[in-house]
Amino acid sequence: MDIIDSLMPYLLHLVVLYISVAVIYLVYKYKYPTPSPNLPPGKKGLPYIGETLDYVLASRWGTPEKFVTDRTTKYSPHVFRTSLLGEDMAIFCGAAGNKFLFSGQNKYVTSWWPHSIKKALMDPSSVNNSSKEESTKLRAYLPPFLKPESLQHYIPVMDSMAKEHLDQHWSPYDQVQVFPLSKKYTFALACRLFMSVQDPDEIEKFAKPFALATAGLISVPIDLPGTTFNRAVKAGRLIRQELLALITKKKNKLLEMGKTVASDLVESMLLDGMTEVEIGNKIVGFFIASHDTTSTAITFIVSYLADYPDVYNRVLEEQMDILRSKGLGEPLKWEDLQKMKYTWCVASETMRLAPPANGAFREAMTDFTYAGYTIPKGWKAFWTVHSTNKNPNYFPDPEKFDPSRFEGNGPPPYSFVPFGGGPRMCPGKEYARLEILAFIHNLVTKFKWEKLNPNEKISYIPSPIPEDGLPIKVQAA
Repeated sequence: MDIIDSLMPYLLHLVVLYISVAVIYLVYKYKYPTPSPNLPPGKKGLPYIGETLDYVLASRWGTPEKFVTDRTTKYSPHVFRTSLLGEDMAIFCGAAGNKFLFSGQNKYVTSWWPHSIKKALMDPSSVNNSSKEESTKLRAYLPPFLKPESLQHYIPVMDSMAKEHLDQHWSPYDQVQVFPLSKKYTFALACRLFMSVQDPDEIEKFAKPFALATAGLISVPIDLPGTTFNRAVKAGRLIRQELLALITKKKNKLLEMGKTVASDLVESMLLDGMTEVEIGNKIVGFFIASHDTTSTAITFIVSYLADYPDVYNRVLEEQMDILRSKGLGEPLKWEDLQKMKYTWCVASETMRLAPPANGAFREAMTDFTYAGYTIPKGWKAFWTVHSTNKNPNYFPDPEKFDPSRFEGNGPPPYSFVPFGGGPRMCPGKEYARLEILAFIHNLVTKFKWEKLNPNEKISYIPSPIPEDGLPIKVQAA
């Protein structure tokens, strides 16, 4: 007790000193307030989940653009704040927002992939690697594969595989489901060109888990049994196991044969000294980028051609002119696909109304200002096609299907960006264009069709998906 009594005067002095400092600090802060950054308007939503659930629900209901338009109307047409996938995020809107993010790459922003996507698709040893590093590696191996001289060799393969697919999966039937069949075609083509895999059973081993993995890419990142994200993580693990076995087998074969010239993308990366894990990560990325988006585009082109007979007839006329110019059994070549101008206008208008990809993420490398608002370093940014594709400022009467919008000079710059833009434009754009055109050429010259369910509901998971798979009645053209 004596000790406490002896310390009391000192304790009282400390309390008085503490209160005095606190008062001085508060007076100073009141008199000289530190300016807070002028953050974009918006709200963060629920703790951790943010507004992810709102975005997912809008997508499931078939109106992903509503998430954007509701907030641009309420907050700002240029940029607004939200929280998606557990991250503070600025959504950049309009053609100006697209241009800023595309041109600001590696100056204001860098590539970024959500942790949930990396966890679902990448090997655990690579999850903590920077998205910029992974994205740079991914792109480093694509340019040779996607050069015009390489792509020209793939066109006959695309053409022959489209013919085989239609003969096997369409011709024997009077009714088919377009969406699952288009996925089967694009996935089989990717397996052949990326990995030289042609056996249907081996293709199926990859196809099923890929469907589960992609369904969980933009989902609430809760890894609990039964959730969409949990199923995606499990599917990603299975994909990596199958890929690792295939890559190891190809590596051993290369060593046995002393092969020095690659016959596919996997062999190219093996010969460049990449590890099996690195190659597996890259191949998963290539599949996600090339398979889901093109199958979605093909599905909705078929849908719109059924809805608009005049457009179908014009596409058919263009494709028949090309067919008549070729010898019997002569495959498509580069020059043929360059003549399919109106067909590509139809594909572009389809991608405007039913965009296969929503947009892409970035991360702020430094504090910067856009449209009068501060985007702090470390914040995530997102550009989205849903701020322009149905915006009447860029596309008058935006709900109307009108391929002529893409004739001549086409839409305003940065208003139609299904493949991104600037230095980060999707390097697979030309691959996708050739794949889509080769398939549509074979389809329209062989069949005509009509929808069995004209009012079929569309959901976005994350790409648009017809809930019944787009069932159609087909007959020979």
